[in-house]
Amino acid sequence: MKKNIILTVLVFLLAATAVFAQGGKEADDGQFHINGNVDFYVSSSSGGGSDIITRTITDIAARHEFVDAPFIVYNQPDGNGQISRRTVSTARNADSTLLCFSSGDLTAMIQNGGLTLDDFRPLVILAADKHLLFVNANGGKYHSFQEVLDAVANGAKINVGGTMSDERVVYNMLVEELDASGSFTYITYGSGSETIAALLGNHIDIAVTKPATANQYVLSGDIVPILALSTTRFSTPFDTAPTLSELGYDDVEYPMWRGILGAKNMSDEAVAFWADVFKQVSETEDWQKNYLERNLLVSQYMGPEEASAVMYEAQAAAQAQN
Repeated sequence: MKKNIILTVLVFLLAATAVFAQGGKEADDGQFHINGNVDFYVSSSSGGGSDIITRTITDIAARHEFVDAPFIVYNQPDGNGQISRRTVSTARNADSTLLCFSSGDLTAMIQNGGLTLDDFRPLVILAADKHLLFVNANGGKYHSFQEVLDAVANGAKINVGGTMSDERVVYNMLVEELDASGSFTYITYGSGSETIAALLGNHIDIAVTKPATANQYVLSGDIVPILALSTTRFSTPFDTAPTLSELGYDDVEYPMWRGILGAKNMSDEAVAFWADVFKQVSETEDWQKNYLERNLLVSQYMGPEEASAVMYEAQAAAQAQN
């Protein structure tokens, strides 16, 4: 009898340990709840678009009490973001470990090798955005993209900066359309904010980044948009930048979706929980007015099933190009 009691207690303790290690639990009210902190990883440096969306999400979720656990945001760009992705994929507290993930991050992940979407649980897609080219308004070599084209025609070499992910993809599309790959050199930075800093320091001639990262510097007059990598012009304050078709070329664009992944071993209950949390976040006025509109993004909420289909389609395309 004593052995049976000890065995029963041991089984209970092992089961409880497994649940708590998972990072989530079902409370007495029958609802799923997070156990402990929520670890939210960003595979780029602070100040970039991924960092901005992550901190916006966590701020809204905390203030509206959508989650009864504190968020801890980790910026971990080492290894071109691969270290943070691997950390999330193999997290023991799987139900409470999240990764900010974009189509650009997916491209970088495939290029680095070793990880695919099979190593995660796709949760949601929340928004999409596009890119522009920017120059230094104070002391930069160029003031318009037509000046850049004229310089290339005269044999100039142009240094362009951006991240290794989606900015690199749209840059490649641009130089291919211009048929001028030998005239441009691409310099990789850890985040959009690092790219802007390089531009302001005149370490590069042109920065390719997104509205969310560049907005404050455009409003302050430090940088100027010179080309919209889109089929249409952007709205204020980026509306002065023409599209490629206005300059006699075919337009190029690489819209980047922004979403969230969970750890590979995240439970189905946690997937449903987080999908609901992020849906609530996407429906708030804070999100619509203070994030999407301010950063000129398109609202694009997709739940786990739809988001997974979009992500796997993008992965197949990235693998085909790699």
